[in-house]
Amino acid sequence: MLCQIVLFDGFDPLDVIAPYEVLFAGSMAAPGALTVELVSAEGPREVPSGSGLLALRATARLDPQRADLVLVPGAVGPLGAPDEGADTADPDAPGSRDTLPALLARTVTTGLPALLKEALDRPDSIVATVCGGSMVLAMAGLIEGRHATTNRLGLDLLGAAGVVAIDARVVDDGDLVSGAGVTSGLDLGLYLLERELGPRIAHAVEQLFAHERRGTVWRATGPVPAAF
Repeated sequence: MLCQIVLFDGFDPLDVIAPYEVLFAGSMAAPGALTVELVSAEGPREVPSGSGLLALRATARLDPQRADLVLVPGAVGPLGAPDEGADTADPDAPGSRDTLPALLARTVTTGLPALLKEALDRPDSIVATVCGGSMVLAMAGLIEGRHATTNRLGLDLLGAAGVVAIDARVVDDGDLVSGAGVTSGLDLGLYLLERELGPRIAHAVEQLFAHERRGTVWRATGPVPAAF
């Protein structure tokens, strides 16, 4: 199983590192069963994070015909509105450049959405997201009507983009699995290990990291609960 974790300009480092560490540990616990790569839509390159202080190297190009699991992180930047006078319709306009919405909007104008659509369209592949990664898919029009989560601060925006936004730490919608805030990348990674490689592998990584997965994974199954 090949997992490709996507880097794009402005990515949130923890959205990448947390699931990478978990999945890489899973590959050591199950030798030969899982390989993890850092990739970009453009191919091998140094990719700057949104923190401005950290860059990671993509070692390959995102290849949705080869990857069994594609993981999309969110971005990091100011959550507030752009500077007064900024052209909010233009993500490259002065004053809007480093805001979180602008970073996500610029990502949608790259070659990444087409590759993500290819991954979603491919049978038996999985697309996973952490935090604002689901917003990248939503802004590109790729997950309308699907169940997904994101950082709680972005749930309304996710819903406005046509997604069925779920306030849960991890949401499993079949070939789309999403995590909420940035630290949910740990729990998302552990859940993916359990789902794809089995609970004993996931448990071994939990023990290694001294981290117990939090929350119930939401799925659209079972009876609908009555209102409290």
